[in-house]
Amino acid sequence: MGFTQTIKDIWSVEDLRKRIGITLLLVIIYRFGCYVVLPGINPDDLMALKNFTSDGLMQLLDMFSGGAFSQASIFALGIMPYITASIVIQLLGMVLPSFQKMQREGESGRMKLNQYTRYLTVVILLLQGPAYLANLRYQIHAAGGVVDLPWYTMLFMTLVLAAGSMFIMWLGERIDQKGVGNGISFIILIGIIARLPEAFFQEFTSRLLNSAGGGLVLFLVEIVILLAVIAGAVLLVQGVRKVPVQYAKKIVGNKQYGGVRQYIPLKVNAAGVMPIIFAQAIMFIPITLAGFSPNQTGFIGALTDMYGWTYNIIYFLMIVAFTYFYTAITVRPAQMAEDMKRNNGFIPGVKPGKPTVEYLDSIMSRITLPGSLFLGIVAVMPAIAYVFGINRSFASFFGGTSLLILVGVILDTLRIVEGHLLMRHYDGLMKGTRIQGRASGPGY
Repeated sequence: MGFTQTIKDIWSVEDLRKRIGITLLLVIIYRFGCYVVLPGINPDDLMALKNFTSDGLMQLLDMFSGGAFSQASIFALGIMPYITASIVIQLLGMVLPSFQKMQREGESGRMKLNQYTRYLTVVILLLQGPAYLANLRYQIHAAGGVVDLPWYTMLFMTLVLAAGSMFIMWLGERIDQKGVGNGISFIILIGIIARLPEAFFQEFTSRLLNSAGGGLVLFLVEIVILLAVIAGAVLLVQGVRKVPVQYAKKIVGNKQYGGVRQYIPLKVNAAGVMPIIFAQAIMFIPITLAGFSPNQTGFIGALTDMYGWTYNIIYFLMIVAFTYFYTAITVRPAQMAEDMKRNNGFIPGVKPGKPTVEYLDSIMSRITLPGSLFLGIVAVMPAIAYVFGINRSFASFFGGTSLLILVGVILDTLRIVEGHLLMRHYDGLMKGTRIQGRASGPGY
């Protein structure tokens, strides 16, 4: 009854109903485009490409593109070039004063940064397009097919691929303005969910057919573990809070704070999911530079095997390092100490000024360690699941970037829907609690 009433409440809000309808329409357009094959390519010759993208980093790229990568679609390059460009612009904003100035300029600065992001996205697309087409030609020839890609055809198809990715960006912006949730995040979510039914069915049939006995029990155990991992991802995405430091605000006459001991809410995972996104973007660089080549051996080949020891050890260490890095630039102990001093606050037993800064810094270093390790473990969970015999397609949903993005986008979307309901004096989606979105990080 509660669920039915919630659906009725959502449908009764005209603005929310229109936004959901527009979002679904734009998603349908995106999914349709994922099956529009590049001109001059025979869809029957793409089996080798599908096999190539069923493993390693290619599987992850294909997941983020909603299967368009393996379909040789006009959307084959997906939204990842835009995400990579966004991360680069964010990093530049951390180290270059000119970009930091634009970040402080409000809406005008944000528009300039968005424009730079688009320019950089086009550059990345023009580099990735020929690499994708070269691999496409190799895969078709390996399958016994014939495809002719002279330089002018390569140029034309590169422009088509770039235009396809830019159109996806446009769809994302329309969802931002007229739909529900963050558009780019929603498009990635749809791409990930599109692979879930097939992966679920493959794992189910594999357990029933290949297990000597108890296959269904093993499958149910996998589902329970998956739900536990999702619960952990929810806590991770929302930002698990810690209150290790307490201080007293002794402001005479202030009824709210007078004589009351307050707490500084320091987070175990202050960096959110950004370290995983940074690390994943860097791990895509070797295969991009290699031109999506299937003949990768040695160290480069090891870096393309997302279920291998080399890849996951480097990936785990990068996440831990990026967690400390991102926490250091977002949580500023000196600013916190200054704010406390300005409000006549203090930490019991610690002198104001530099001792307070050093104390806060040491506390953040200690609580960031378990947060970074937890984030790293969630990131490499697909490899751990694969070691225990879970199908690779299904194992990718046990953690990593895909699961965290999926959980984060769903929470953000539900929070936005709940906000529309509460604004019109309806009950929220859940009684007695409010849905929290992502603690930090951009909208993807």
